[in-house]
Amino acid sequence: MLKMSTLFLRTLRDDPADAEVASHRLLVRAGYIRRIAAGIYSWLPLGVITLRNVENIVRQEMDQAGFQEVHFPALLPREPYESTHRWSEYGPSLFRLKDRKGADYLLGPTHEEMFTLMVKSEYSSYKDLPVSLYQIQTKYRDEARPRSGIIRAREFVMKDSYSFDIDDAGLDISYQRHRDAYVSCFDRLGMKYNIVQAVSGAMGGSRSEEFLAPCGTGEDTYVLCPQCGYAANVEAMITKVAPGDPSGIPALEELDTPNTPTIDSLVAVMNSNFGGGHSAADTLKNIMLVADGKAIAVLVPGDREVDLKRLQENLSGVHELRIFEEADFDKYPKLVKGYIGPQDVKSFGIPLYADPRVAPGTSWISGANKKNRHARFVLNGRDFTPDAYVEAAEVRAGDACPQCATQIVIDRAIEIGHIFQLGRKYADALDLTVLDQNGKSQVLTMGSYGIGVSRAVAAIAEQTSDEIGLNWPVEIAPAKVHIVATGKEDLPFDTALTLGQNLEDIGISVMLDDRREASAGVKFKDAELIGNPIIVVVGKALADGNIEVRLRSTGAKSEVSLATAVSAISALLK
Repeated sequence: MLKMSTLFLRTLRDDPADAEVASHRLLVRAGYIRRIAAGIYSWLPLGVITLRNVENIVRQEMDQAGFQEVHFPALLPREPYESTHRWSEYGPSLFRLKDRKGADYLLGPTHEEMFTLMVKSEYSSYKDLPVSLYQIQTKYRDEARPRSGIIRAREFVMKDSYSFDIDDAGLDISYQRHRDAYVSCFDRLGMKYNIVQAVSGAMGGSRSEEFLAPCGTGEDTYVLCPQCGYAANVEAMITKVAPGDPSGIPALEELDTPNTPTIDSLVAVMNSNFGGGHSAADTLKNIMLVADGKAIAVLVPGDREVDLKRLQENLSGVHELRIFEEADFDKYPKLVKGYIGPQDVKSFGIPLYADPRVAPGTSWISGANKKNRHARFVLNGRDFTPDAYVEAAEVRAGDACPQCATQIVIDRAIEIGHIFQLGRKYADALDLTVLDQNGKSQVLTMGSYGIGVSRAVAAIAEQTSDEIGLNWPVEIAPAKVHIVATGKEDLPFDTALTLGQNLEDIGISVMLDDRREASAGVKFKDAELIGNPIIVVVGKALADGNIEVRLRSTGAKSEVSLATAVSAISALLK
């Protein structure tokens, strides 16, 4: 039983100055976590219990699915990550360090290499497969902008699991087993979530899906089709545009367009000097970027912005992406800033990419690569040809669903899980092979599956809290019942203790506010802030042989006979 007279707990009346979201604000105020440094938090007793409750549910669902738990160190050697090129590919988000002998190590951001090497060292035959292994482990990533409390931290708890199969058919089965286990897990955690298509990013692989918890303050943006149910994060959203009809498009024509370095100024001049009816959607932006140190050009319609995160996720193998700066333009003096067109960019030795909206056969108004000059009737396929098409433009509510063309809606969410079909990327790099039934060596195929355990605590808090405090689902709460003893006499406190012991005897966890010096008002506010599902008040109603039972989720109150209190509370929890 958690007795508040001795519990290591201090609740706060004021919000922490750095709190940006409800979960951060309330987890600090209710005494669950404390900030140590940017993106680094300590967990106090209530936080540890809640975190362990989430871990236990995750572990039970993994075990139920037949996956086996292992545990790796967080401190890892450089060599395996060199073999997979991730020592350099992870960039500045990797915590690197040296031991006293000068050897390189890292703090594990993920453990693909370790799982691969473990299976390689133990298994050599197809008869050993399939196998799925998992761990619940602390991970480390040097986030550039850690924020939102434990939602985006530099140290966090994650469940990561990996499947190993002899062929792609086996991987499909393992992937579905993990997907089903995740559904069971998040259902038990009492979370609202959507499963959306995603891109694999730095993880590599083919099929990829995210489990997103809808939340207005979430950092992930995703799209939903209200008609057919299509769902994807914005990075994975597919744009379908039919090719244009190039017949009848006049030859490219250069125009005098003084003082028009922006889309708005260009449209104004086009409408005043070259006939009305032009809009930003008729123009073409040629965005100059630096991808891993190399210049690239990306075309998007003039009424759209480039989504750098979306573009980077869809540019295979690109780890750092940024907009051109003045120093970059200095290296390419033939690029006329504000008047760049696609028709000459490739001649400057710069790769040219286009968003799918810039479809073959479409005609545009674009820069003429001369100051104060633009061109119209710039035709894709005649005047320029992209090296590749890549999803680059921002996604908007009302864009067409790629499956049924219905207008999509956009929402925000917290990513709580991600599953990938990795394929053979890591098995190839680390030479993970077994002998098949014909005695031939076969490279295994892998899947990777992650759940943000500490992040799930914050996501649940975001979804269930209200203006007065946390409001935990039954299986997550640090205690199922919060008993508040009020008054100055011994009887309410003795009765509350006995009731708590009776509840604990049948497996119902209890937090007992047995503080003598705290007022009833303070106790009630703390109970609401801490967020256990049922609040029981032992006080004035005791004179009539009753106690008051409150449901934290709804605020509903009722008086219950003390004689039937245990059975009544048990029934409410069920």
